[in-house]
Amino acid sequence: MDRKPVNSTMIASIGYDPDSGTLEIEFRKGGQIWQYFDFPAHAWSEFEYADSLGKYFLANIKNSFRAARVG
Repeated sequence: MDRKPVNSTMIASIGYDPDSGTLEIEFRKGGQIWQYFDFPAHAWSEFEYADSLGKYFLANIKNSFRAARVG
């Protein structure tokens, strides 16, 4: 999946596949890459343009979607 670099202390890059509804996040700490499944397109828009990606992630994504570490 293509990811774009972002300006965040927690997150290095983000990407989204609208066909599968998969969000992919590369975290700065340890360089871990996680995918979050059944992620709605409207939430991607909110996340992509959030003032703080880390705060949005903690409040709206973490523990709210099925996830798997892929890297």
